[in-house]
Amino acid sequence: MKIVKLEPKDHLKPKGLEGISDEQIEVHFEAHYKGYVAKYNEIQEKLADFNFADRSKANQNYSEYRALKVEESFNYMGVVLHELYFEHLIGGGKGEPSDDLKKLIEETFGSLDNCLTEIKATGIACRGWSLLSYDLYNNMLVVNGLDAHNQLGFVNSVPLIVLDVYEHAYYVDQKNKRPPYIDAFFKNLNWDVINSRFEKACKLAK
Repeated sequence: MKIVKLEPKDHLKPKGLEGISDEQIEVHFEAHYKGYVAKYNEIQEKLADFNFADRSKANQNYSEYRALKVEESFNYMGVVLHELYFEHLIGGGKGEPSDDLKKLIEETFGSLDNCLTEIKATGIACRGWSLLSYDLYNNMLVVNGLDAHNQLGFVNSVPLIVLDVYEHAYYVDQKNKRPPYIDAFFKNLNWDVINSRFEKACKLAK
């Protein structure tokens, strides 16, 4: 079995954000994001060892193989979601929704403000993430929340805006106060990246 390892994408680490300190980003990026990369790679090594991860003993109640597969999904999605999160942050924000994205946002939510309010409310209600995604199955925008990296996600959807609401995303700056962190997050969105994600999603949908 070939081992495919991930490398941390250091170029994604943002600096100079408005309302989110470099110190907060340093802890978030270096400890949490890179921790998921390291654990995913460790799990891949164990899955490649057929003596350690004995497929013949797989069991839904408990088995070494089940434990590895559960944590594989948790750590892999921890990597992907964090990379999407860091990628679309830039100091002070940049750009605005493209005409096509803005039109779909307004058709779905009534206005961009309503859309951001929905993302924020979902971020307050859920324990891990709030996502604005393009649903490839029904060609529509959806906002959904994840309690963990690998729980409650919508299948066959492309994340456009990815908001991390775990306390590790804001505790250095805000302690346990989530709403001001979410407001700061919105001030730093790079709409050029979001628009590019939307364009790719639309191509996939076709």
